Amino acid sequence: MEDNIQEPSNSSEPRTNSNILSAIEGILFVMGDSVKIDSLANALGIGYDECIFYLEQLRHEYEQENRGIRLIPLEDSYQMCSAAEIYKYLIKIAKQPKKYQLTDTLLETLSIIAYKQPVTKAEIEKIRGVSSDHAVSKLVEYNLVEEVGRLDAPGRPMLFGTTEQFLRSFGVKSLDDLPQIDPESAEKYKAEAEEEALKIMPANPGKGGDEGEPVPNNIIPFKKNG
Repeated sequence: MEDNIQEPSNSSEPRTNSNILSAIEGILFVMGDSVKIDSLANALGIGYDECIFYLEQLRHEYEQENRGIRLIPLEDSYQMCSAAEIYKYLIKIAKQPKKYQLTDTLLETLSIIAYKQPVTKAEIEKIRGVSSDHAVSKLVEYNLVEEVGRLDAPGRPMLFGTTEQFLRSFGVKSLDDLPQIDPESAEKYKAEAEEEALKIMPANPGKGGDEGEPVPNNIIPFKKNG
């Protein structure tokens, strides 16, 4: 008589389990916000890779069946959300979300934080050549940027990084999906920034502001950490 061999749970292609799929769906629906994969795996009593398998199975199912909900991967988490196609119907019932406008100043500051995080406000100002208090505060208000820690240095300045809302807003799964800046373009941007800073440099650069007054720091190259 042949043994009844079952596929192990840590297989690269675990078998479909409707109970697990239902549990994942229910958890993500109730939580609303993103849920870490390891938390889901622990709750369901399955392995990390197996959990990803079921999450991706559910995600593709929603897309293939043109459902009104979607699963989106965000770094080491997944979140349930409505499909973009139903937005025009949703706003007729739900309160329309507040829209924010990203000016050139905010986009520039956000780009620096995204590529150099975790980064202090002083480092941002060295790159931009101007005070960034207002820009950073606005990005925090828009939930695109958040405090992620403190630098182990005199004064313990705050370190800033991007949020999951940043990933959702720009349609990327992780920071690794951000466009890479080639060295030639980085040098070009640096030269342009230095030239612009020299044009607006006042006689006494002791005060800075978002309107264009530089802080007394040299501009440094714009590049991604690592």
